[in-house]
Amino acid sequence: MKKQIKSRKRVANHGEVFTAEREVRAMCDLVEQETVRIDSRFLEPACGDGNFLAEILTRKLAMVKKKYKKSSYDYERYSLLAIGSMYGVDIQKDNTLICQERLYGIWEKEYKAVCKKDCNDQTRRAARFIFSKNIVCGNALSMRCVDDNTSEIERPIVFSEWTFPFNDAMMHRKDYTFDGLVNNDESEDGQQILMGGSNAVVGEGEFLKEYIYHYKRLGEDE
Repeated sequence: MKKQIKSRKRVANHGEVFTAEREVRAMCDLVEQETVRIDSRFLEPACGDGNFLAEILTRKLAMVKKKYKKSSYDYERYSLLAIGSMYGVDIQKDNTLICQERLYGIWEKEYKAVCKKDCNDQTRRAARFIFSKNIVCGNALSMRCVDDNTSEIERPIVFSEWTFPFNDAMMHRKDYTFDGLVNNDESEDGQQILMGGSNAVVGEGEFLKEYIYHYKRLGEDE
Protein backbone atom coordinates (compact mmCIF):
# COMPACT_ATOMS: atom_id res chain seq x y z
CA MET A 1 0.00 0.00 0.00
CA LYS A 2 1.46 3.34 -1.05
CA LYS A 3 1.74 6.03 1.63
CA GLN A 4 -0.81 8.83 1.41
CA ILE A 5 1.50 11.50 2.84
CA LYS A 6 5.21 12.23 2.37
CA SER A 7 5.62 14.43 5.44
CA ARG A 8 3.53 16.38 7.92
CA LYS A 9 5.27 19.55 6.78
CA ARG A 10 4.05 19.06 3.20
CA VAL A 11 0.54 18.40 4.47
CA ALA A 12 0.64 21.59 6.54
CA ASN A 13 2.19 23.76 3.82
CA HIS A 14 0.37 22.45 0.76
CA GLY A 15 -2.43 20.16 1.95
CA GLU A 16 -0.65 17.28 0.19
CA VAL A 17 -2.48 13.99 0.73
CA PHE A 18 -2.40 11.33 -1.97
CA THR A 19 -5.59 9.49 -2.94
CA ALA A 20 -5.49 5.79 -2.11
CA GLU A 21 -5.39 3.31 -5.01
CA ARG A 22 -8.79 1.83 -4.15
CA GLU A 23 -10.45 5.25 -4.31
CA VAL A 24 -8.59 6.08 -7.52
CA ARG A 25 -9.92 2.96 -9.24
CA ALA A 26 -13.44 3.55 -7.92
CA MET A 27 -13.50 7.15 -9.17
CA CYS A 28 -12.15 6.15 -12.57
CA ASP A 29 -14.83 3.47 -12.79
CA LEU A 30 -17.44 6.25 -12.60
CA VAL A 31 -16.21 7.53 -15.97
CA GLU A 32 -15.01 4.18 -17.27
CA GLN A 33 -16.27 4.77 -20.82
CA GLU A 34 -14.03 7.85 -21.08
CA THR A 35 -10.98 6.25 -19.46
CA VAL A 36 -10.78 3.68 -22.24
CA ARG A 37 -11.31 6.20 -25.02
CA ILE A 38 -7.87 6.76 -26.47
CA ASP A 39 -8.27 10.47 -27.20
CA SER A 40 -10.52 11.45 -24.28
CA ARG A 41 -8.75 14.25 -22.40
CA PHE A 42 -8.19 14.25 -18.65
CA LEU A 43 -6.65 16.92 -16.45
CA GLU A 44 -5.57 16.40 -12.83
CA PRO A 45 -4.94 19.89 -11.38
CA ALA A 46 -3.28 18.53 -8.22
CA CYS A 47 -1.70 15.44 -9.71
CA GLY A 48 0.88 14.67 -7.02
CA ASP A 49 3.01 11.83 -8.33
CA GLY A 50 0.29 10.67 -10.69
CA ASN A 51 -2.07 8.20 -9.00
CA PHE A 52 -5.07 9.13 -11.15
CA LEU A 53 -3.09 9.64 -14.34
CA ALA A 54 -1.29 6.31 -13.93
CA GLU A 55 -4.60 4.46 -13.65
CA ILE A 56 -6.06 6.27 -16.65
CA LEU A 57 -2.95 5.68 -18.75
CA THR A 58 -3.00 1.97 -17.91
CA ARG A 59 -6.60 1.74 -19.11
CA LYS A 60 -5.98 3.74 -22.26
CA LEU A 61 -2.91 1.71 -23.24
CA ALA A 62 -4.84 -1.52 -22.74
CA MET A 63 -7.32 -0.26 -25.35
CA VAL A 64 -4.50 0.80 -27.70
CA LYS A 65 -3.01 -2.68 -27.38
CA LYS A 66 -6.36 -4.34 -28.02
CA LYS A 67 -6.93 -2.35 -31.20
CA TYR A 68 -3.45 -1.90 -32.66
CA LYS A 69 -1.10 -4.60 -31.33
CA LYS A 70 -0.66 -6.08 -34.81
CA SER A 71 0.95 -2.92 -36.19
CA SER A 72 3.93 -1.30 -34.47
CA TYR A 73 3.38 1.86 -36.52
CA ASP A 74 -0.25 2.19 -35.44
CA TYR A 75 0.57 1.27 -31.84
CA GLU A 76 3.23 3.98 -31.68
CA ARG A 77 0.91 6.66 -33.04
CA TYR A 78 -2.09 5.79 -30.90
CA SER A 79 -0.08 5.25 -27.73
CA LEU A 80 1.37 8.75 -28.22
CA LEU A 81 -2.14 10.05 -28.79
CA ALA A 82 -3.20 8.39 -25.52
CA ILE A 83 -0.44 9.97 -23.46
CA GLY A 84 -1.03 13.29 -25.21
CA SER A 85 -4.61 13.28 -23.93
CA MET A 86 -3.64 13.42 -20.24
CA TYR A 87 -2.51 16.49 -18.33
CA GLY A 88 -1.33 17.19 -14.81
CA VAL A 89 -0.34 20.17 -12.66
CA ASP A 90 1.38 20.07 -9.29
CA ILE A 91 2.88 22.86 -7.21
CA GLN A 92 5.76 20.67 -6.03
CA LYS A 93 8.54 20.18 -8.57
CA ASP A 94 9.58 16.78 -7.19
CA ASN A 95 6.04 15.49 -7.67
CA THR A 96 6.01 16.77 -11.23
CA LEU A 97 9.25 14.99 -12.12
CA ILE A 98 8.22 11.77 -10.38
CA CYS A 99 4.87 11.84 -12.19
CA GLN A 100 6.55 12.31 -15.57
CA GLU A 101 8.90 9.38 -14.93
CA ARG A 102 6.14 7.18 -13.53
CA LEU A 103 3.90 7.68 -16.54
CA TYR A 104 6.80 7.23 -18.94
CA GLY A 105 7.67 3.96 -17.19
CA ILE A 106 4.12 2.65 -17.68
CA TRP A 107 4.19 3.62 -21.35
CA GLU A 108 7.70 2.21 -21.92
CA LYS A 109 6.82 -1.15 -20.37
CA GLU A 110 3.79 -1.56 -22.65
CA TYR A 111 5.69 -0.25 -25.66
CA LYS A 112 8.40 -2.90 -25.28
CA ALA A 113 5.84 -5.63 -24.67
CA VAL A 114 3.87 -4.83 -27.81
CA CYS A 115 6.42 -3.56 -30.33
CA LYS A 116 9.40 -5.67 -29.23
CA LYS A 117 12.18 -5.44 -31.86
CA ASP A 118 10.44 -2.50 -33.56
CA CYS A 119 10.95 -0.24 -30.53
CA ASN A 120 13.10 2.79 -31.28
CA ASP A 121 14.64 5.69 -29.41
CA GLN A 122 12.91 8.31 -31.57
CA THR A 123 9.47 7.23 -30.34
CA ARG A 124 10.78 7.02 -26.78
CA ARG A 125 12.04 10.60 -27.08
CA ALA A 126 8.66 11.68 -28.44
CA ALA A 127 6.88 10.13 -25.45
CA ARG A 128 9.19 11.88 -23.00
CA PHE A 129 8.67 15.18 -24.80
CA ILE A 130 4.88 14.92 -24.58
CA PHE A 131 5.05 14.12 -20.87
CA SER A 132 7.34 17.11 -20.32
CA LYS A 133 4.72 19.36 -21.91
CA ASN A 134 1.65 17.77 -20.34
CA ILE A 135 2.81 17.32 -16.73
CA VAL A 136 3.84 20.72 -15.45
CA CYS A 137 4.89 22.44 -12.25
CA GLY A 138 2.50 25.22 -11.37
CA ASN A 139 -0.37 26.53 -9.29
CA ALA A 140 -3.64 25.24 -10.74
CA LEU A 141 -5.63 27.88 -8.83
CA SER A 142 -3.78 30.89 -10.25
CA MET A 143 -2.98 28.94 -13.46
CA ARG A 144 0.60 30.19 -13.39
CA CYS A 145 3.94 28.43 -13.20
CA VAL A 146 5.93 28.32 -9.97
CA ASP A 147 9.65 28.25 -9.16
CA ASP A 148 11.54 25.60 -7.19
CA ASN A 149 10.31 27.18 -3.94
CA THR A 150 6.66 26.94 -5.07
CA SER A 151 6.51 30.73 -5.48
CA GLU A 152 4.33 31.91 -8.34
CA ILE A 153 6.07 33.47 -11.34
CA GLU A 154 4.75 35.65 -14.14
CA ARG A 155 4.36 32.86 -16.67
CA PRO A 156 1.05 31.20 -17.47
CA ILE A 157 0.70 27.45 -17.52
CA VAL A 158 0.58 26.29 -21.14
CA PHE A 159 -0.81 22.98 -22.37
CA SER A 160 -0.53 21.37 -25.80
CA GLU A 161 -3.22 19.63 -27.79
CA TRP A 162 -1.87 16.61 -29.71
CA THR A 163 -3.67 15.16 -32.74
CA PHE A 164 -3.07 13.21 -35.94
CA PRO A 165 -5.41 15.22 -38.21
CA PHE A 166 -4.29 13.60 -41.46
CA ASN A 167 -4.27 10.00 -40.15
CA ASP A 168 -0.63 9.63 -41.08
CA ALA A 169 2.70 10.08 -39.29
CA MET A 170 2.35 13.86 -38.98
CA MET A 171 1.41 14.98 -35.48
CA HIS A 172 -0.24 18.35 -34.89
CA ARG A 173 0.57 20.25 -31.70
CA LYS A 174 -1.36 23.38 -30.67
CA ASP A 175 -0.40 25.33 -27.54
CA TYR A 176 -3.01 27.04 -25.34
CA THR A 177 -2.89 28.90 -22.04
CA PHE A 178 -4.44 26.96 -19.16
CA ASP A 179 -6.39 29.96 -17.89
CA GLY A 180 -8.19 30.13 -21.22
CA LEU A 181 -9.08 26.44 -21.17
CA VAL A 182 -11.19 26.38 -18.02
CA ASN A 183 -14.72 27.50 -18.82
CA ASN A 184 -17.68 26.94 -16.53
CA ASP A 185 -20.34 28.10 -18.98
CA GLU A 186 -20.21 25.53 -21.77
CA SER A 187 -19.67 21.80 -21.82
CA GLU A 188 -17.48 19.87 -24.21
CA ASP A 189 -17.98 16.13 -24.49
CA GLY A 190 -15.05 13.86 -23.75
CA GLN A 191 -13.02 16.25 -21.60
CA GLN A 192 -12.77 15.78 -17.85
CA ILE A 193 -11.11 17.60 -14.97
CA LEU A 194 -10.49 15.36 -11.97
CA MET A 195 -10.75 17.60 -8.93
CA GLY A 196 -11.79 15.92 -5.73
CA GLY A 197 -14.12 13.65 -7.66
CA SER A 198 -16.05 16.43 -9.40
CA ASN A 199 -16.04 17.40 -13.03
CA ALA A 200 -15.33 20.88 -14.34
CA VAL A 201 -15.63 21.93 -17.94
CA VAL A 202 -12.81 22.51 -20.37
CA GLY A 203 -13.33 24.87 -23.28
CA GLU A 204 -11.23 26.57 -25.92
CA GLY A 205 -8.22 28.43 -24.54
CA GLU A 206 -6.10 31.31 -25.79
CA PHE A 207 -4.25 29.91 -28.79
CA LEU A 208 -0.49 30.56 -28.77
CA LYS A 209 1.31 28.52 -31.42
CA GLU A 210 1.06 25.40 -33.53
CA TYR A 211 3.48 22.87 -34.98
CA ILE A 212 3.19 19.96 -37.41
CA TYR A 213 5.96 17.38 -37.53
CA HIS A 214 6.61 13.65 -37.83
CA TYR A 215 5.82 12.00 -34.52
CA LYS A 216 9.34 10.56 -34.33
CA ARG A 217 10.78 14.08 -34.48
CA LEU A 218 8.88 15.62 -31.58
CA GLY A 219 11.03 17.96 -29.56
CA GLU A 220 14.00 18.00 -31.89
CA ASP A 221 13.82 21.77 -32.29
CA GLU A 222 13.27 22.58 -28.59
